[in-house]
Order: sequence, then structure tokens, then C-alpha cells
Amino acid sequence: MHLIDRIIEWDQYLAVKINRDWSLPALDFLFQHIRETYFWIPLYLFFVVFAALNFGRKGWWWVLAAVVTLSVTDQVSSNLIKHNIIRLRPCRDAAMIDHLRFFISYCPGSSSFTSSHACNHFGFAAFVYFTAGQFLKPWSRILFIFAALVSYGQVYVGVHYPIDIICGGLLGFGIGYGMSVIFNKNIGPLQ
Repeated sequence: MHLIDRIIEWDQYLAVKINRDWSLPALDFLFQHIRETYFWIPLYLFFVVFAALNFGRKGWWWVLAAVVTLSVTDQVSSNLIKHNIIRLRPCRDAAMIDHLRFFISYCPGSSSFTSSHACNHFGFAAFVYFTAGQFLKPWSRILFIFAALVSYGQVYVGVHYPIDIICGGLLGFGIGYGMSVIFNKNIGPLQ
């Protein structure tokens, strides 16, 4: 068996473990909501409003750079990678359907690799963390926990495999870090 086949086999095995074996009714409820936009928008708006109100013009530049970061992570994951690396989502894979629980009403038709949720959330978290001043930095760590929960939820509800999440998270972190370097060099971290 080739290394790639073993990785895919492990990936599918872990997806089933997370979705079926490591489940609880409370987690079913939490993860079907935490991955939705209405759940995480208030937290992101807090950071945007906080920066805009407390850092003046630099705060508004930061907000613009954060929006650009999210746009870049989304475009790279959703358009560049997903259009060139086609992988069925677990909820659309005939080999997986009988092994998974599905309790969300919508299974996206796009490629599973990479997870745009993971890419976007880890990209934003990295950007905030590396551009935040000393006051905001401890609070920005919450975004990494939140990104991990949203990402795990994508596997839990059966719309992604763990590899999709890991690669999406790493890609997003890299883009967020790169955008923070550009921001810090040209504008400076929030102080």
C-alpha cells in the first residue's frame, strides 16, 4: 500500500471516529451551529469595532487589512485550490455515507480540499495575533481556540475530512501571518 493510500485510509478512519464515536447530543447541537456565519460574526465584529474605536486611523487600516486577509484566504482556498484539487466531501462520498451521521441539511457541492472555514478562521486569527498590541494579544488567542472549534465542527458534521482541516488551517495561518508582516511593515502593529 502506498503512503498516499495509507494517509487517505487514516483520514477516513479519523473522520468516522470524530463523527460517530466521539459524539454527544450536546456536541451535535453545538457543532451544527458553531460552523455557521451567524454564530461567529459577533466575535469578529467585536475585534473590528474594538480596533476601529480604540486605534483611530490605524484601527481603520487594520480593519481593511483584516478584510483583505479574509478575502485572500477565501479566494485561495475556495477558488484556487478547490478548483484544482477535486476531492469528494464525506457527505457526498458513496464509500463514506453509510459510515457517517448527518444532521445538517446542506452538503456543499464544492471540493472538500481545503477547508475554507479552517483557512479563513485561522487566517484571521493569525493576522489578529501578529498585528495586535500588548493589550489585545491575550484576547486574540481566543480566535485560535475558536478557529479550532469551527474546524473540528466541519469534520464532526461530515462535510470535511481531517486532512482538509489541517491543510486549510495551515494555509490560512500562513496567509494571515504573511498579511500581518505586510501590515506591520507598512502601518505598524496596534499599540
